[in-house]
Parts: sequence; structure tokens; C-alpha cells
Amino acid sequence: MSATTTTPAASAPAWLAAPAGDWKTLSAAMTAEVPVIAGRPVPVACAPGAGLGAPACYLRDIPVIEVDGDLLEADPAGCDPASPADRDRYPVTWGALVHECAHAAHTGVRIPHERRANWCAAARQLEESRIEARQAGRRPADRRWLRASAAKLVLADFTAAGAEPASPREAGTAAALLLAREDAGILEPAETAGVAATVEAAVGTENLARLRATWREFHATADDDLRTRTTLARRWCRILGLDPDAAPPAPLIITIGSELAKALARAIEVIAEAVAADFTPPPPFPPGAAGKREHEKAVRGNAERAAREVFGKKARPRAVTGTRDPREEEAAAARRLTRALREATAGERATVTVTSKVPPGRLRMGKALAAKAQRAAGAVPTAEPFTRTRSRRVPAPPLRVGIACDISGSMGAFAGPVASAAWILARAAGHLPSALTATVLFGKGVYALTRPGERPAQVTDFTATASTESACRAIDALDGALGLASPGTARLLVIVSDAMFVAPGEPAGVQQRITRLHRAGCGVIILTPRGYAALCKYTDCQVTEAASPADAIDAIARAATRALTA
Repeated sequence: MSATTTTPAASAPAWLAAPAGDWKTLSAAMTAEVPVIAGRPVPVACAPGAGLGAPACYLRDIPVIEVDGDLLEADPAGCDPASPADRDRYPVTWGALVHECAHAAHTGVRIPHERRANWCAAARQLEESRIEARQAGRRPADRRWLRASAAKLVLADFTAAGAEPASPREAGTAAALLLAREDAGILEPAETAGVAATVEAAVGTENLARLRATWREFHATADDDLRTRTTLARRWCRILGLDPDAAPPAPLIITIGSELAKALARAIEVIAEAVAADFTPPPPFPPGAAGKREHEKAVRGNAERAAREVFGKKARPRAVTGTRDPREEEAAAARRLTRALREATAGERATVTVTSKVPPGRLRMGKALAAKAQRAAGAVPTAEPFTRTRSRRVPAPPLRVGIACDISGSMGAFAGPVASAAWILARAAGHLPSALTATVLFGKGVYALTRPGERPAQVTDFTATASTESACRAIDALDGALGLASPGTARLLVIVSDAMFVAPGEPAGVQQRITRLHRAGCGVIILTPRGYAALCKYTDCQVTEAASPADAIDAIARAATRALTA
């Protein structure tokens, strides 16, 4: 199993002391990253056959984290774990490492071996989702890695449990290893729905509700609270009709296709497909100029359709809770931003040097002597000995600013500042004839908050409770409405989010769109709540923390000024 394991140092595998060649280099590179992930240093040994039969394990008595090198999806010689982008090439291996780091950080007690008693096996199974919930809560960006390894870890642990098919023990194992990971925030409800229905059919609706209440209490226990975890594990066994103190059956490899085993296999397949889509890099442009033109035409057509659908809706989004008069500090911030944008759009003064045959101007003696020589020779003088400079103001190009506000549940505490920032920007831009802004909210869907050209008199408040994010569609809608990828204007896209996009395909799609806009000359900034900037993995953009509307507006004003003067 992938839970913590107690192994005497004397029984450690011989290769553990000195992994050879490229595996030794990779193990050292992984070891260097562990203190950030686990909160403390733990050596890592990554090599084929490591993990004591599991994808990975944490040996607390040595201590060391073992990762089976057979999981690695790349050549160990070319791996650079210090680069976040490089980890995308081997997400299952990195996810297994993150999972064991979660054990090192949050399994603060020694749970007896699962072969000792049924309650020990239940406690170890429930511990898998508990430590992942703690890790994702402490480091939200690790969720995508835990998802990447979930299918491998669940399958390995389920097989090791050795439960006979279609039994309450098997149903409890599936509930602990898969369904509890949904409440831990690692898996999506759609990914576990089939298993949930089959477990419910096996143990009954009431017992499944009792199991769910138990694993939720287990998730809430402190890292060092073995007493409560023991009590809950024993309760878990009694709900399933198992004797908590009896030894579980010998491990078996499950080969009989019960309905629950089939549902588990389907769930693992769905999870694996979602993870593969998340880590698939964006497709390259088609080869040749004609292919690139067709690709760009298709992308712009998609953006225009998204804009029509999003900004064509007249109904108020459900997330909107009402409108209110702006506070004095919000009105002051709007005036300050108006001044900053007006100064930026005024443009810079250009200096031009002109020459003439007559004053005013500065006399250049060389040219004056040349003119005198021309006159003495009877020629019409062409030399222009007087020079002077003239300055004129060159207006900046029109400004286009699109704001996409994340209303998923993780942004709940930031909804107020985001609503203020959206109103301040739209209000300030409304005072400039050359500026155009639009704001959308994105959660499970995408909704227009302010449309291009609007200058709202009141602040629109909204809540952030969505279960997922449609960031790609939000960017497309703003691109189509404001022409963010089209030259001729100064363009800026502002994404207000913690940037923890987890829906299948969203991370890769967001990066693809950011890169496209960046290459087209559109500035992109991601405003995150305080403490999240370091976790943002996107490139070709500026990542800025903002704890208040004033912080957000100052960041937008600076970015808009840079876009106008670039």
C-alpha cells in the first residue's frame, strides 16, 4: 500500500543506499524538492522496483520515500524536477512523490500494520484520502499531481486489500479509497458516481451515509490524533458488519468481475482520461502559412461565437446577489485610475529636428560658410544653417481591457474585492472615449458582468461558490468582444483567480490562450489572492498578488500603462 510503512533500517533494499547512475541523479533532484512539498527534508530513492511492491511508499523509521522507477514516463537522464514545466512529462511519478510527501507531512502517528486487524486496514485506507485533503488544503497546486497518481494508487491499494468481490469489505475498500477522495477535493463527483451507486447498492443507502459521515470525521482529525482515528476506524468496521479486532483475509489479487470491481475499473479509466487531457500539451500550429491562417481563423471564429453567446444573454447570473452604491474609497479609486489612464492615453511627446535658411534656430557655422561660398560663386544657396527642434504629442492607441473573474468556491473570500475592482475599472474606462472594457464571471458557465461600452453607476456584488471553472470560454468571450488578439489597439487581459483550474483540459487550454494573446501583443496579468502567486504555473503573463481593491486597481493601472506605452 502507499501509506506509511514501518521498516527496520536493516531490512532496507541493498540498492537504497546508493541508486546507480541516472537514477541516483534523479533521486537527488527529487530529494531537493521534498522540503517545499512536505515541509521538511526526507531523502528520496527512485529506481525500478522501489516502493516495496507499491507505486511509492514512505518508510518513516529510516526515513526515506521510495518511488518505483517503473512508473516514470520519461528517460531519467533527461528529467529535471526543479523545473515545474518538466514535471508535466511524468505526472504519475510526481503525483506519487507528492502523495508520499503528504504522508511525511501529515501522518504524525504510527498506524499498526493492516494485517493486524480489520480496524488497522480501515484506518490505513481512510488515511490515504485524509492526507491528500490536508496536502491540497495546504498546497492547492498539488491537487493536479494527486489526481494524476490517484488511479495508480487506488488500483494498487484496492488489489492489496484482497477483498472478496461483492462483499461489504470490498464495498468499504472502494468507499475509503475512491469515494472519500471526492470529499477530500481530489476527485470530481462525475468520476466517482458509478462507484457510489454500486457501493450504495451493496451496503444500502443508510450505511453509505454513515460511512460518508465517518470518513468526513476522519478527514477532520488532527495529524497526531491516533485515538480518534482508531475510534472512527472501528466504527467503520461495525457499519460494514466486520469484527474490528479480527484479522483481515490474506491479500488476494482480485480477478472475478463483480459489479463493484467493474464500476471501479470504469471510474479509474475516467480519471485516467481526465488526467491525460489535463497534462496533454496544447497542439502546435499546423505547418505552413496557409495552415496557420486557417487555424487562426478557426480560433477567432470560436471567440466571436463565445462573445455572442455570453454577452447576448440578458438574464442576470445566479451568482449575482444584487447591486449597491459605490463606497467612497471605490469612487476615489475610480477617479485615481481615470487619471492614470488619461495620462497614459495622452501619449508621449515626439521631438522633430528641422532646418531652415533663415532664423530662428541655432546657427551651424559649417552650413553658414557653405551658403556664403554658394552665394560667392553665383549659385543659389541650398545650405540650411539654422536648426531648431519641435515637439508634439503622439496619442497612444485606444485601450481595450477584458477582465475575467473566477467565481469558483476557492475564490469565495475574494469575491468582494473582485466585484469592487470590476466596477472601478469599468467606471474609470467609461470616462475615456478611446477605452473599452468588459467583465465576465466564470464558474461552471461564463456570464457577462459589464458589457463593452458600459459605465455602471452601481457596484454589482456576487458570490463565488461554483464547483468548477470555465476559464477557457471566459477568455474566448473577452477576446471575441474586444479583439484582444487583433493589432491596432493597446490590449490587456486581466484574470482574477487563484489559477487553480482543475477541470479536464482547462490548464492546458488556458496556457494556450495566454501564449496566443501574448504573441499577438496583448498583455496578460493574473491577479491572485495573497499567498497564491508562487503557486501559479502559467507563463507568458505577469502574476500579481492583490489583497484589496486598491492593490488590484494599482496593478491594473500599471499593466495598462505598460500596454499603452509598449
